[in-house]
Amino acid sequence: VFAAHQAQGKQGMVAAVSPPAVEIGVRVLKDGGTAVDSAVAVAFAMAVTWPEAGNIGGGGFMMIHPGGGEEPVCIDYRETAPAAARPDMFQIGESRFSRKIVGTPGTVAGLALAHEKYGKLPWKRLVEPAVRLAADGFEVDAATALSLNRVLEDEASGDFPELIRVFGRTDGRAWKAGDRLVQPDLAGTLQAIAEHGPDGFYRGEVAQKLVAEMQAGDGLITAADLQGYRAKVRRPIHGTFHGYDVYGPPPPSSGGTCLVEMLNILERFDLKSHGRNSPQAMHLIIEAMRRAYLDRARYLGDADFVDIPARLTTKEYAAQLAATIDPKRATRSEALAADLQISGEGDSTPHFSIIGGGGMAVSNTYTLEFSFGSRVVVRGAGFLLNNEMGDFNWKAGYTDRRGYIGTQANLIEPGKRMLSSQTPTIIAKGGEVRMVTGSPGGRTIINTVLCVVLNVLEFELTLEDAVAAPRLHNQWLPDQTRFEAADDPQYRETVETLRAMGHRIVESPGKQGDAHAIWVDRESGIYYGVADDRRGGAVQGF
Repeated sequence: VFAAHQAQGKQGMVAAVSPPAVEIGVRVLKDGGTAVDSAVAVAFAMAVTWPEAGNIGGGGFMMIHPGGGEEPVCIDYRETAPAAARPDMFQIGESRFSRKIVGTPGTVAGLALAHEKYGKLPWKRLVEPAVRLAADGFEVDAATALSLNRVLEDEASGDFPELIRVFGRTDGRAWKAGDRLVQPDLAGTLQAIAEHGPDGFYRGEVAQKLVAEMQAGDGLITAADLQGYRAKVRRPIHGTFHGYDVYGPPPPSSGGTCLVEMLNILERFDLKSHGRNSPQAMHLIIEAMRRAYLDRARYLGDADFVDIPARLTTKEYAAQLAATIDPKRATRSEALAADLQISGEGDSTPHFSIIGGGGMAVSNTYTLEFSFGSRVVVRGAGFLLNNEMGDFNWKAGYTDRRGYIGTQANLIEPGKRMLSSQTPTIIAKGGEVRMVTGSPGGRTIINTVLCVVLNVLEFELTLEDAVAAPRLHNQWLPDQTRFEAADDPQYRETVETLRAMGHRIVESPGKQGDAHAIWVDRESGIYYGVADDRRGGAVQGF
């Protein structure tokens, strides 16, 4: 249904949405850099070449499998609520484009922490390719041109003249593939980061410009917020599925917890015997999604602020949930949540996967939240700011059928990290990496990763077919399931059967995710990389 393209290599592999960033990442590996070195270079390059979501003004999670018998780790560089934030600062329906919705950025601190622990090449060597891309410009491809044109044509962007100045063409015409985008202000910011490390962002002139941008409107971030930000090394969520070890990010990401919970439930059923595209298999997958996303809403938040039940990722708890699934009928979402008061009527994030020498692997997802974030470009510094404060629960106790959540665990508090769905994932066996994957897509991220993992480990598809196959998404509320191929005649019978079982199946409003992935064949030693072509992408091995 969807396209994917692939590459092979024996020494390294990089898969991401941006071709120039992939080339830079491979060059770092060829120069003797680690997978983390490559990830740092790719992340900074994508801040230039994929402006809708590549960033230095956002945050994310980096899963690292060091190889050599070392345990995997997660670098948490999720944004935090500024010190002036309060639980009631937003109203349901309020605009997601403003200065006050910006969380304290974590990307630069997170990349620096990862480099400090697992890097080999000098920091400046890793940032300078991005400096050159911004200063000299780069040729936009069709996907980037489409992305730029969409934001420039969006009526909401008219309130942000710096966005128009930085990303609009001087002749006023639309972007097309082959045009060159030059970003001199961003080049200056990246040069400061190259020269001074994270201090080049969190202190000094760049920090002053960011704070001035906050003060120009209703922004909350202060110099103290910037100087006080810390990325953290966390222990990943760990589960098992059919003999494989599954590692994902822990809270404040919900990705690892939900992925492992769903895999634990589905491991109790023989999905393969039903067939991947059968209504029986899809029914069970949807029901697992529904239950995990309810637990996400009920329990998950920043573990530094809330207690999260340890049982969520256990096999015993999965057995209890599996027993509540009717094999022939869909469960109504509200029926699972009698303890929650439900009211009312019923994303753009880049992921990249890298593996390098010694078997070290990186799965990294980072974001500005919405496409082009808050739409606020820091004047004179050239970079976009996130709108991640929108990922908190805005109204205590208010949960509705449209998907607004008001549970306690993810309410706004100063210094708290907002809940995320980012799911950079590493699959291992016998202590060696076998698969690296992840995706963008807001709340759909976890289910995109689930679909890809199941396609490979349960249904035994090739990685290319696993990435290309149409995807499902159910997030508990709203009580419906999106299916990328709902209107495809090939799946008509399956969809009709699911509807007869009580599922509300709808066509996905757009392409679900962008799952750039790598599979490692340990017998041949070959790395197989796949770029998901849903939004563009590139993969290169050597």
